[in-house]
Amino acid sequence: MNKLTILDGGMGRELKRIGAPFTQPLWSAQALIEAPHFVTQAHQGFIDAGAEIITVNSYACVPFHLGETLYQAQGAALAQQAAVIAKEVAQNAKQNVLVAGSLPPAFGSYRPELFESEHAFTILDTLYKAQDEHVDLWIGETISSIEEAHVMASVLKDSNKPCYYAFTLNDVVSEQAKLRSGELVSDAVAALLEQNVAGIFFNCSIPEVIEQAFSDTNAVLAKQNKSVVLGAFANGFTPIAHDYKANEGSQAYRDISPLEYLDFAKKWHNLGASVIGGCCGIGPEFIEVLAKWKQALESA
Repeated sequence: MNKLTILDGGMGRELKRIGAPFTQPLWSAQALIEAPHFVTQAHQGFIDAGAEIITVNSYACVPFHLGETLYQAQGAALAQQAAVIAKEVAQNAKQNVLVAGSLPPAFGSYRPELFESEHAFTILDTLYKAQDEHVDLWIGETISSIEEAHVMASVLKDSNKPCYYAFTLNDVVSEQAKLRSGELVSDAVAALLEQNVAGIFFNCSIPEVIEQAFSDTNAVLAKQNKSVVLGAFANGFTPIAHDYKANEGSQAYRDISPLEYLDFAKKWHNLGASVIGGCCGIGPEFIEVLAKWKQALESA
């Protein structure tokens, strides 16, 4: 069985839960600006739960959340600050913890129709340069389309660090997994394998749709006789509608327990996933259950 690595959970909702300043549209960037000690606390909470990879809190360091004026003035500095905080927490951890730099959606989560390649490259390249000195690996997060994946890959093309790409899926169980854009996961994987890719993940989707995405990915990998790291970090949301408008409200949570989430994780692991964590709404209590499961696998 493939070795398992535990990723952290959703930073934004964890910041809100522990009492950090947290409002729309700043989202998880507000704590960086007003009370960065909460960012340290949130990272530490995931590490204490057993996370072996923590993700830089740079997801909201884009004009979509900061606004153009604040982004131009402080976007790069905030992303760098977030990376420095994550690195310091990781270095002080009792266990070995890696830091993942984050390349987020440049124009809002789940909105492939808003994507502009040239502008996105400029934003993401800025975030890349701000974080790179302080991170061990890269995760392009919540990728909604093949075009977006290509732009992230172009930003990361010369990186000498492992580069992982995490697609967000259409929240409808079907015979072929699809991205938020409606494009097939199998087509997205085939396109990405031509790039600097160490792994393919699926994130910020309901857990139920990820199993099919792994099956489709494995079929492409087998056809091309290639091997990459597979990973997953699902959310705790109700299904996200096609007309979802980020920044206009918060997506509703579903009633999912850590043990129910673990059942999904076991299915992903059986399909080859070796990096598993959580996204929005998946807090330290979920990561703790995943970490205990990993310990049981290793001692079996």
